[in-house]
Amino acid sequence: MSSAPSSAPPPPDAALVEVERKFDARLGMFALNTATGVTVTHRADERFAFCSTFKGLAAAAVLHRNPMSHLDTIVRYGKGDLLKSAVITSQHVTTGMTIRDLCDAAIRYSDGTAGNLLLRELGGPQQLTEYLRGLGDSVTRMDRTEPAIVEATPGDPRDTASPRALGTDYQKIVLGDVLPEDKRAFLRDLLERNTTGAQRIRAGLPPDWRVADKTGTGDYGTINDIAVVWPPGAAPLVIAVMSSKAAKDAKYDQALIAQAASHAATVLTR
Repeated sequence: MSSAPSSAPPPPDAALVEVERKFDARLGMFALNTATGVTVTHRADERFAFCSTFKGLAAAAVLHRNPMSHLDTIVRYGKGDLLKSAVITSQHVTTGMTIRDLCDAAIRYSDGTAGNLLLRELGGPQQLTEYLRGLGDSVTRMDRTEPAIVEATPGDPRDTASPRALGTDYQKIVLGDVLPEDKRAFLRDLLERNTTGAQRIRAGLPPDWRVADKTGTGDYGTINDIAVVWPPGAAPLVIAVMSSKAAKDAKYDQALIAQAASHAATVLTR
């Protein structure tokens, strides 16, 4: 018998299957060693609600479409724009905020109002989708703004992406040439100083590795983290982890992300 080339998906990663079982969750991963091309994948092309991970991409889109001087533009907003997650924007309603500071609030503190204002600056969620199409991402789609995007209803394709798509997007905006060097450096600095990811990918890596990441959290136990990481003296890795659970009010456990990331890092650097 002759065997034709197989197009079947790769066998499940046993370690990640065990993480799914342990946390009773659906886990998606795309991880890449940018030097060797070695990958770790698990449900890498399945759709997950991306939640706040869009904020790094929205900032990249604003940077892409405007000169650096545009970062000093002041954006006005009102109390009606404030969400529960408006930890920074709620302090500046009377003065407004510069786009520079909105990028900082959206990325480093996952401020939902700041994220929405960046989308407004772009012309709406669909404009972010268009920007991602220009990056070669045919999967990710943004349909709504916060707080609707954290509904994360299973089977709803709105506001979803795959781990492979998001990981590749972040690889392009942080490591690639889709942004000029000054804009890329600004964005990378914000991602490296993110305050929301200490218990996710960062927690699964050695403390001397540098991490630039954006987290996302939603209903159905949804937790995500998309990162570019730099092991000392080695080429960067891309690690994208997305997850969800079956019940709307399911509690999430950030250790799921950390354990999945630890496994990926071990495989990619051995």
